[in-house]
Amino acid sequence: MSEIKVLKERPQPEKKIGRHVITVKVQHNFGVLARITGLFAGRGYNIESLTVGRTHEPNIARITIVVEGDERVIEQIIKQLRKLIETLRVRNITDIPHIERELALIKIHTENDRTRDEIMRLVNIFRAKVVDVSTDTYTVEITGDEDKIEAFISLIKPFGIKEMARTGTLAMVRESATTKVIMGERFD
Repeated sequence: MSEIKVLKERPQPEKKIGRHVITVKVQHNFGVLARITGLFAGRGYNIESLTVGRTHEPNIARITIVVEGDERVIEQIIKQLRKLIETLRVRNITDIPHIERELALIKIHTENDRTRDEIMRLVNIFRAKVVDVSTDTYTVEITGDEDKIEAFISLIKPFGIKEMARTGTLAMVRESATTKVIMGERFD
């Protein structure tokens, strides 16, 4: 009589969903951004933040994409981005020392002098600046990482936000991390 072997299930790696920052250098051609966003939409990946702009190099644009997903999803996204003809370089800089900044313009309701004083105190603490004033509003410009902007918004929300616009995350690898790559350590 033969023994029946029971196969044990292999333990599957835990899917750790996290926030990832991906930078993409592309040729600054017509329709490139549409192809990239179409790539995400076609595969059901949600973009949390997207910024794009020209670089110091002629006809080269830099795109910063913030997306949430597990390692498998991010790997697939990067592979798909690399397949695009206009793509020059794709990097997931999440685990590399980098700088992140975002710009927000926030129009805040001001009822009276006391409210204005409290808002100005917060503006000074967060190193923001008032860029427009009306009889009943301050428009404040604030830059910083996402946490700083979220903290500022949560503190001014009780005053009443009339309107808000945010740019999305811009990111760049710190020069010290670049130096380590040159000296032999690789991050990506």
